[in-house]
Formats: sequence, C-alpha cells, structure tokens
Amino acid sequence: MPNVLVIANETVGGTTLLDEVMSRHEKDPATRFHLVVPQTRPRSGLVIYDDAVRHGAQVRVDLATSVMADRGVLITGDVGDGDPFHATMDALREDRYDEIIVSTLPVAESRWLGRDLITRLEEETSVPVTHVVTDLKAEGLPFHITLVVANRTASDDKLIARMKEKAAENERQLFIVVVPQEGGQGHHSGAARARLGNALDRMRGEHLTVAGMIGDPDPYDATMNGLQFFNVDDVLISTLPEERSGWLRQQLLPRVRKASNVDVEHIVAERAATTTEAA
Repeated sequence: MPNVLVIANETVGGTTLLDEVMSRHEKDPATRFHLVVPQTRPRSGLVIYDDAVRHGAQVRVDLATSVMADRGVLITGDVGDGDPFHATMDALREDRYDEIIVSTLPVAESRWLGRDLITRLEEETSVPVTHVVTDLKAEGLPFHITLVVANRTASDDKLIARMKEKAAENERQLFIVVVPQEGGQGHHSGAARARLGNALDRMRGEHLTVAGMIGDPDPYDATMNGLQFFNVDDVLISTLPEERSGWLRQQLLPRVRKASNVDVEHIVAERAATTTEAA
C-alpha cells in the first residue's frame, strides 16, 4: 500500500492540503499517511521553554490527524525537528515512503521556501516530492478556532459554559487551550500539564472539540505565542475576579487586545483558587 509523508506546519489545516490528502485517499483508501509538524520557535518571551514549544507543535499534529481520521484517512503524526529539512530526513530514516508532500505558505511568506526546502529535498532524496501551496489568507481554514487561555480557572464552570455556547453557535468550532506555567522550573511544567489534562478531560466530557498546550509562565507571552502558532479567530481569557487576579493586575486583557487583531473575551471565574492565586 502507498505510504506518504506529509510535512506541514502553519498550513496543516488548510483546505488545499486536505484536498491533496483526500484525493490520494479516494484513489486508494489503503494509502497510509504520516504527518510531521516541525517545532516553531516562539517570537514572544525572553526564554524559550522546550515543553511549551513541543506542545504547540503537538496540538497541530493532534488537530490535523483528528480531522483527517474523521474523514476515513489512515494517518499518524509526530512532532519533528525545528528545521523542516532535518525533520523530513529524520522521518525518512524511520520508515520507507513512496511520496513526500510538503505544504507551505506562498513564496512571499514562506521561510521554508526561502531556504530552498523543496529543491534540497529533491536533490537529497530519491522520493518524489509534491509541493502544495496553501494561502491561508485567501482560503482560510475549514473550522473556527478559539484560543482559550486559563490557568487555575481552566476547569471553571463559567468557562466551560461559554465554550459550550460557542460550540452550539458553530458546528465547526475547535478550541485550543493554553495553560501558562507558573514558573520556569521542571515541576512547574509538570503541574501545568496536569492542570491542562484535567481541563481537557472535562471539556471532552462536555463534547467539546479541544486540544491543548502548556505555555510560557508570562500569560501575555503564552497568549501571543498561541496566536503565532495557530490561525486563531478569537480568544477567551479566563481569570479570577479582579481583586484576586495577578493577570488582571498585569493588564493582560488590554495588552492582548492592543497587540492582536482578533476579538478577546474575558470570563471571570467564580470558584476560588486552591493555592497562590495568579490567574
């Protein structure tokens, strides 16, 4: 059966790439696809947190493989090296492929094409390379993406209720949940992963389509990196009440609104935090 390697990052949910995959699937439903999403270096923040970077790429893998699997496509996925050439070569060392599909932005916007990625792969491999150009500005995405930023309030009833309202309004609604870490030490990333996992479990229990990642300890940087990593339509930020919220004291809402071009909605949680309050 054919085995196809797909390399994509920002364009992973684009209609052009989905159509390319579906055309091969419809021709031969036994075709297997393996998606590799190279990690993206965030632009916001003075320190790069490896766990947060990998989580961002993993969200793209999870969402893309879920959408394609729902359409009957046989697909697996993984996070790759930050350099798309190295990510591709690593995948080729792991398995044999009959074709490589590389999805990029148009040439004026694509850093991958600026590095001559397609030419390098054609010269260095014996595998046929198909280049797919996805213009996200022109074609958009086949779903509506809301970025949800929350920490101690990530499982709050008011936040879940608002997410359910949005899902009822749009059947193509997807949520990407970002839980900022509360510090830069190893145990902080573990605590954030646990809180994220609990929140995602509850959201999925409410039949919401969600994926999530941990973020930079600074909630502003975590939000801006989420906006960089994903093609977001709007943002939900959940905090504790004003008198108890470190995020509000940092002017998180006006700063995000000023720096972004999407709607930003604020949800004030009702339940109390269990330890030092920050969100």
